[in-house]
Amino acid sequence: MRWVSWLSIPVLLLLLVAVVQTAGSVEAPLTAAPEIPAQQRLDTAVQRLNQRFRQRWQQAGLQPVAQADDLTVFRRVSLALFGCVPALAEIRAFEQDQQPDRLDRWIVRMLRDDRFGRYFADRLARSLTGVEQGPLFIFRRDRLRDWLAQQLLADAAWGQMTRDLIAAEGLWTDQPAANFLTIARMENEELDETKLAGRTVRAFLGQRIDCAQCHDHPFDPFWKQGHFEGFAAWYCQATVSLAGVTDFDRDKSQQPVVYRIMDGGAEDKTGRVVDPNVPFHAEWLPDQGSLRTRLAAWVTHPENRRFERAIANRVWGLMAGRPLHEPVDDLPHPSDHSEPDVLDLLGTEFRTRGERLSVLIRLIALSQPFQLSSENPEQDSALLQAQEEQWAVFPLVRLRPEQVIGSLFQAGRVRAVDQNSHPLIRFQKLTSENDFIQEYGDAGEDELNAQAGTISQSLLKMNGRFTSDSAKVDLLSGPAEVLRFSTDDTAVIENSFLMCLTRRPTADEQTYFLQQLKTNRTQSVEDLFWALFNSPEFSWNH
Repeated sequence: MRWVSWLSIPVLLLLLVAVVQTAGSVEAPLTAAPEIPAQQRLDTAVQRLNQRFRQRWQQAGLQPVAQADDLTVFRRVSLALFGCVPALAEIRAFEQDQQPDRLDRWIVRMLRDDRFGRYFADRLARSLTGVEQGPLFIFRRDRLRDWLAQQLLADAAWGQMTRDLIAAEGLWTDQPAANFLTIARMENEELDETKLAGRTVRAFLGQRIDCAQCHDHPFDPFWKQGHFEGFAAWYCQATVSLAGVTDFDRDKSQQPVVYRIMDGGAEDKTGRVVDPNVPFHAEWLPDQGSLRTRLAAWVTHPENRRFERAIANRVWGLMAGRPLHEPVDDLPHPSDHSEPDVLDLLGTEFRTRGERLSVLIRLIALSQPFQLSSENPEQDSALLQAQEEQWAVFPLVRLRPEQVIGSLFQAGRVRAVDQNSHPLIRFQKLTSENDFIQEYGDAGEDELNAQAGTISQSLLKMNGRFTSDSAKVDLLSGPAEVLRFSTDDTAVIENSFLMCLTRRPTADEQTYFLQQLKTNRTQSVEDLFWALFNSPEFSWNH
């Protein structure tokens, strides 16, 4: 069996390289966060946003809670942009940075990180394609997600990305944006215009109109059944073939649009002609261009307030765990004469600064509501509810499944698990995430709805291999590095708390765990990490 030992050599070498790469002090230096040019600063916009919230609180007779500490806010930003708690090395570097505008500069730094592109793209992809399975679905959805990640890292305009998605043509391989359409297919491989219509309005305009397929919308007078049919008709010339996504008639001005509808429970085999139309402001439609190009221009029109309000509300939800207006895809139609609200303020800044999602992310993270504490001393239930509704306290929201496993994996290592990590570690992270989410349960495309924890999820965290692997003191683990490089037992406990909870231990916690470390240090550190992973504090976006 000598060949077994020879085959083991490459694996051992990989492990050795990984150890060398991860070895070093827990104070590992990082590159400095970049300075922000004067023209890109958001001070004035943040002040206007905060003033609007203060007016709301004053009108409601509410007093906001105290501000959270810097590390708590840093944890929130890391969970929102990377899907995991910050690495110990990042925490140390963040604390050592004492220059002005520290948080904003670190956010800009994070927006350039591949982890942001991958994680945030996956969140956006859920609203664009859903999560259902199908032939080659994963491949096509992954192509779309990778394209979104590239666009995010390039700080591309959301308006242009939206137009690319709606009007894309070509193969789903070299034109990844076309997968917004290719995924919406029926069993006969034809595009499902009704699904595309519903997703377009939901993702880009913040309104769920699926019920208008069968009857007028019960609450929104702008969406009648005829409007839904007319909206779906914009997609009726698109088709998927070996050549990719194309429009079946190049002279689109001469081709009638046939929209097949359900008639008495059965498909109308002959079909009937439905003219493409929009429910409001038809003057925003350009006269020239293909049907989908014209629709894309209407959706992203500079005067279409629904467009910027929808993305502002969704990004707020992705940042804070709860959107400003719930549910995220049920925004009321903005009156042309109504006074601008918080979503309008965010939307105006978003439009003015090139329709970039990075602007919304920075504005939200720098705002007073995002930086408030989640601890509320108020005892009156009515006041508690009012504070939550008016964002006078940061909302407590359960972490999404990918945030739970992402944090478990990251907290088990000292340095950030990113594009620069050893391939073995990145592969281990990928497989761990896939296995954990499959067992834990995926929140699906409605992930911004309130999610209740289950007993099976708690048991998986307590007894599953994912938690035990991250807490184990072994060759590649963070707990082992904490034991090796911490100067004393007090530092061991502090580093453990920072890695898991992004905070330092209280005096009582420090005293308790110091006593535990006097016995078996290795077992005590593993028990400490296990306890922190299974604490309620670890599982909530506080």
